[in-house]
Amino acid sequence: MKKIMILGAGVLQLPAIICAREMGLTVIAVDMDPAAVGFRYADICLPISTIDIPKVVEAAEKYRIDAVITLASDMPMRTVAAVAQKLGLPGIDYETAIKATDKIEMRRCLKAHNVPVPDFYEVDSYESFEHAICNFSSEFIVKPADNSGSKGVYLVKNCFDKAEADNAYYFSKKYSRSGKIIVEEYMKGFEVSVEAFSIGEKVNIIQITDKLTTGAPHFVEMGHSQPTQLPYNRVAQIKKITEDAVTAIGIKDCPSHTEIMITDEGPKIVELGARLGGDCITTHLVPLSTGIDMVKGLIKTALGETPDILPRFSKGSAIRYLHSKRGILRRVDGTEAAMSSKGIKEVQIVKNEGAQIEDISASGDRIGFVISQDNDAAAAVKDCEEAMKKITVVID
Repeated sequence: MKKIMILGAGVLQLPAIICAREMGLTVIAVDMDPAAVGFRYADICLPISTIDIPKVVEAAEKYRIDAVITLASDMPMRTVAAVAQKLGLPGIDYETAIKATDKIEMRRCLKAHNVPVPDFYEVDSYESFEHAICNFSSEFIVKPADNSGSKGVYLVKNCFDKAEADNAYYFSKKYSRSGKIIVEEYMKGFEVSVEAFSIGEKVNIIQITDKLTTGAPHFVEMGHSQPTQLPYNRVAQIKKITEDAVTAIGIKDCPSHTEIMITDEGPKIVELGARLGGDCITTHLVPLSTGIDMVKGLIKTALGETPDILPRFSKGSAIRYLHSKRGILRRVDGTEAAMSSKGIKEVQIVKNEGAQIEDISASGDRIGFVISQDNDAAAAVKDCEEAMKKITVVID
């Protein structure tokens, strides 16, 4: 029986763990949280940080794994690349992993290949931060160079407000693993993400997702829907910039998740990951809108096999996250009524009763979501919104 190592055993990685088991593979799950939900389904559970490359490589050698993957998380991609290189397994190379997880290296690479990106500046000290913000005469974004899930993202609305700028600097820096942050132009417009699967060097566009965020200052994603409702000519532009970006980074035989802002100057890359998209986009929405199982495709690719990425149908799918306020979560009422609503496929509450709930400043602050499928994206979004009206979140 072949063995696959899956980096991460949280709720976002759970579909891969279950899928791999259903495919008859022995699953070795790695997560620093000994209570990770995925450990209940894995064959072997290793409480190791997914970014501790030496320890993960050592474990991979010990268990003689046949494949290694992660999904919905950026930083473990470096570990995936290191393990694949050490054991001679299919996977992206380490240089590509760096370009796909370090926002500074990513933007440098894309700019060098004439792929549109926002104006940006590397910051590794307060002094360099002061120099960087002098290049802006209006709003700008501050974010860590090496984190994900909207952690540490801050919009400075008044570039002349030193207190606000300082707050953004220290807020962002505490989320940076390397200590580096990036200061870049604030791109206004409509945001989408593109789910793609490279077979060899050919970039296959699977689906385009319309996104909904909290807006300033942290831009946490609160909803997605598929397929995009943008016009054909804009879709063509999005596909072209995605193909150029994925090729520039060097992604081969691997899925990718590209975030794009449609600005007045045209589409520009927000970020690009050499992985499946998170927030249930590729684990739930893509199968519901196309019939394509990208998780299974990722596993087959990691085993050196050819994934099946042919669409079975064309429908609409959507996810909406519940809004909440700061306080102690007492209970969530109405989930059963929401689940029985038209088009609803899943209702999930990811916080336990008694948990401290914070204002939503990162993806991990969201308390739950609903997922739907309908004839088209607009109908799927409406289904989510109607179901959410039946849910009451009680917070003291």
